[in-house]
Amino acid sequence: MARLLQEAVSEAQSRNLLPPLTLPPVLLERPQNPEHGDYASSLPLKLARAARMDPMTIAHSLVSLIQLPKGVEKVAVAPPGFINFSLRSDWLTRQVEEILRRGEEYGNLDLGKGMKVQVEFVSVNPTGPLHVGHGRGAILGSTLADVLAATGYEVVKEYYINDAGSQMDAFYRSLYARCQQELGLEAHMPSEGYFGKYLTDLAKEIIEARGGREKVLSELRRALSTGAEGAIQDELGRMGMEKVLHSIKSDLELLGVTFDQWFSEQSLFDQGQYHRAMSWLREKGYTSEKEGAVWFVSTTLGEDKDNVLVRSDGSPTYFASDIAYHYNKFLERGFDRVINIWGADHQGHVSRMKAVVGALGIDPERLQIIISQMVSLRRGEEMIKVSKRTGELVTLRELVEEVGADACRFFFLSRSANSQMDFDLELAKRQSAENPVYYVQYAHARIASILRLAEERKIDYSRGDTSLLTAEPELTLIRRMLQLPEVMEMVVSTLEPHHLSFYATELATTFHNFYEKCRVISQDEALTGARLKLVEAAKVVLAKTLGLMGMSAPERM
Repeated sequence: MARLLQEAVSEAQSRNLLPPLTLPPVLLERPQNPEHGDYASSLPLKLARAARMDPMTIAHSLVSLIQLPKGVEKVAVAPPGFINFSLRSDWLTRQVEEILRRGEEYGNLDLGKGMKVQVEFVSVNPTGPLHVGHGRGAILGSTLADVLAATGYEVVKEYYINDAGSQMDAFYRSLYARCQQELGLEAHMPSEGYFGKYLTDLAKEIIEARGGREKVLSELRRALSTGAEGAIQDELGRMGMEKVLHSIKSDLELLGVTFDQWFSEQSLFDQGQYHRAMSWLREKGYTSEKEGAVWFVSTTLGEDKDNVLVRSDGSPTYFASDIAYHYNKFLERGFDRVINIWGADHQGHVSRMKAVVGALGIDPERLQIIISQMVSLRRGEEMIKVSKRTGELVTLRELVEEVGADACRFFFLSRSANSQMDFDLELAKRQSAENPVYYVQYAHARIASILRLAEERKIDYSRGDTSLLTAEPELTLIRRMLQLPEVMEMVVSTLEPHHLSFYATELATTFHNFYEKCRVISQDEALTGARLKLVEAAKVVLAKTLGLMGMSAPERM
């Protein structure tokens, strides 16, 4: 349809019905009012000013030059200058067979054509358990990666392990202090340390894993007497980090989130990427030295201020590590696109990261950063506080165990990433249509029950004639099912996976409406066969949508 409009503009210009002008992008949208057709274009309104013509005149001229394709019933003009396309009913009903033919592949597209994309998400410092905010980033990342994979991209899901730097040092020292306290030794927690109860539990685990209280106490005393306290602190810290990482992996798997690659920040220093990236920037003139530190001269690239790469004490900043990491992503591993999903506290880091990617000789547009905003938990009207360091913590595992993985995934996908959200625990557990998770999954269970009934009655609908589907609820359901590929394309183009949850709810609503108005299994065998095919196709589409969101499609509820 977009191509038909483009061709009509060219033809109108050749006939002097339109003056020469630059054609803006030709977009089609689905009208809110179904009486306005299946698709609408505002192209005449966009052309009116440049053409110095009335948009209705432009619309009529273009429509007169459009040759209707087979699937389109009519093209009409609507004020103040829209062109509306209506699809043929017989074309719509044939799409039921197409959906059934494609099965689980329905909706898949080849937008990416094998382009290599890395999606990096969660990447929480391994200093403690995941909290609910991390869960939101995990769901956004895993869902986006699955949609990209279904639309022709070669996707790598990656977790960046922040196992170097000051926060890990604070974790090591905090854990060491807790281990000493558990052994009855006097020790003070560092002021910038981690104070949650989980750290005390972790200290107990490590002591047990190393052979028990007496053995570890002996090791500590020996280390203190030989000046090897730093070595034992690091050894205990590494054990703690590994246990925290194992816990993080386990918690994410509960949520249905897995990664193709767990990438160590420390490896950037051990394998030379950090030095190669810093050398690149220095040779290109993007670094300077002042106040005893090394700076990235961001101001030459349009930033408001320069940024420290290496502190005056010689230690690299997190920014320097990130530069080395992206040097590795683009220049060494050769990703065509990199998508980072970061928490709200990284908002100020976005522009300078884009700037440094440009300094590395890479088009900054190849780096796309999604900021996942904060999550507030509430139980009805009661708000629940979340704080990692003070120990007032609601962990992701606790959330999943209370409301279930499906509810977590749907609720986290119910708002765009850049919107703050309230997660209502009571609503997420409610077994009623008020709970959108229950409402959508119940639609799938209802579909499954209809198909089971048909099987019990030994109804063979394999030869059902879908051309008999002429009632408006039937055609509306088909139209809704045909939107899935468009929704997937929208998710890819906007990097906004929340469109899937909206679509799932709309599809469930449309199916429930069809079910209430159209008796599926009746005395009319021919119509029964056609409607059972429609119901099976709806099951395919709804299951596909739930699958892309990482949710289960229950057969019974």
